[in-house]
Amino acid sequence: MAGASARVAGMMSTAALLALPVALVVDRPWTLAVGARTWGALLGLALLSTALGFVIYFRVLATAGATNVMLVTLLMPIVALLVGSLILGEPVTGIALAGMGLIGVGLLAIDGRLLRVRRAAAIAPSSRSKAA
Repeated sequence: MAGASARVAGMMSTAALLALPVALVVDRPWTLAVGARTWGALLGLALLSTALGFVIYFRVLATAGATNVMLVTLLMPIVALLVGSLILGEPVTGIALAGMGLIGVGLLAIDGRLLRVRRAAAIAPSSRSKAA
């Protein structure tokens, strides 16, 4: 995991350095009024959202495997919707609930447990009739 973390840190640092000239030209940050809240928000995004997110991602990858990491990734829109609703008071619309339902159905299909239960149930009666 240490090697993967080092690679991700290198990729993120390189991306930041490549984006810096564009950000300087487009945003002209020296013209912006930047206070303590802005720096706190930036630090929170960098440390909590990005760094901690990658640490958790690679921990789940190492312990649970790539399929489970992908399943967790599919839950991100649901988490974002719930956090936005609970913390920011954003409304949860019917289309958002429908999207959450579609994500849930997709997760169930990818997981495969329901299909195994259905196959086991379909095989069980036919094997009992042959045994009798």
